[in-house]
Amino acid sequence: MDFTTRADPITLFNEWLGEAMEKEPDVAEAMTLATVDGAGIPSARLVLLKDADEAGFVFYTNLESRKGVEMEQNPNVALVFHWKSLRRQVRVVGTVTLVSDAEADAYFATRPRGAQVGAWASDQSRPMETMFDLEKRIARHAARFGLAKVPRPPHWSGYRVKPREIEFWQDKPFRLHERAHFVQGPDGWLAQRLFP
Repeated sequence: MDFTTRADPITLFNEWLGEAMEKEPDVAEAMTLATVDGAGIPSARLVLLKDADEAGFVFYTNLESRKGVEMEQNPNVALVFHWKSLRRQVRVVGTVTLVSDAEADAYFATRPRGAQVGAWASDQSRPMETMFDLEKRIARHAARFGLAKVPRPPHWSGYRVKPREIEFWQDKPFRLHERAHFVQGPDGWLAQRLFP
């Protein structure tokens, strides 16, 4: 595939994601999110991609979690998608912003009820004595909402990563891999090949 003839890396990303959703054996939408805290110390974890379009890459989380605090301190992040069975990787570098309340509410409403209650119960990333502490909080919030609709907690929302760089990597024999690097310029995406 001639990467450099592609004007839109988002379209290419969604093509690759579509193939991964069909062929990757487990959670093709998983991505590594790397953040940096106020002291410049990096941290990385897996999160799930929920949308990818021209506006950016969207995921949801607890805003008070470690990653939420770090993104508040420094909005520059990196994402990595690795589809081992397809022998492909995509790297994204960009800046996060919060999604709108309407977007967060709409997505939260699609989550399983247990995950909705869990979003209220978990003080994500903070110390916990035993699993029983979490179980008690889940029971308390489940009783609180009863059979009623579970609203989105104020500390739970989504982030959109607006990319400024996207790199595609395709495995090739003898480690002569294909790499295409897209950089957001003033008039659109600029593409170049990179040595493996």
